[in-house]
Amino acid sequence: MDKKHLDLLTDGNYEFDIKEAFAKGWETFQMVSIYSVSFTLLILSIQFLFMLYAPDFLFVFSFFLAGPLFAGFYLVANKVSLHEPVKYPDFFKGFGYYIPVVLVWVVGQFITVLGIFALILPGIYLLVAFMFGVLISIFFGLDFWESLGYSRKIIHKQWLKFFTFGLFLALINIAGALIFGIGLVVSVPVTYYAVYHVFESLTHQVSLEND
Repeated sequence: MDKKHLDLLTDGNYEFDIKEAFAKGWETFQMVSIYSVSFTLLILSIQFLFMLYAPDFLFVFSFFLAGPLFAGFYLVANKVSLHEPVKYPDFFKGFGYYIPVVLVWVVGQFITVLGIFALILPGIYLLVAFMFGVLISIFFGLDFWESLGYSRKIIHKQWLKFFTFGLFLALINIAGALIFGIGLVVSVPVTYYAVYHVFESLTHQVSLEND
């Protein structure tokens, strides 16, 4: 896959099924459930420790650790999709893409916050539009600016549908948090796997068309 496939996505039409995305996200979770739960517990524990013992340095987690950690879910989903065996260390391979992932994560959040402070609606638009930024950076090897740009162009074509998808993602994680936070160990990986499967579905469509 290369930039040509991304250009085809921005120029052409595509479809994705929200229900199918969550079904595949759940299916992926079931295949690596123990690893997914333990890895999510690790992420939540690190965040909790920062909040409890070093709240002034919570930005270290948010800016420099969260992106590569959460990117691990995408890499594992990719291995599951390719029917490759998954090992627990695979969840940490997001650190192998550390610089581009952190730049996409930080710059994307910074621009989104600016949009929220500006008129709120631009921030909401960008929050949804940058959903694929990390995925494009990892799987297409583009720099942070191109990754964010392509993500926005692709999602812009069906922004309202992606907004609906994003609402479901948020609601599932809110529901997980309400169950004394324990539900997050399931909801977080399932939602990341769902995002991956939407991305995979779109890139697969243009790959078939280009063959």
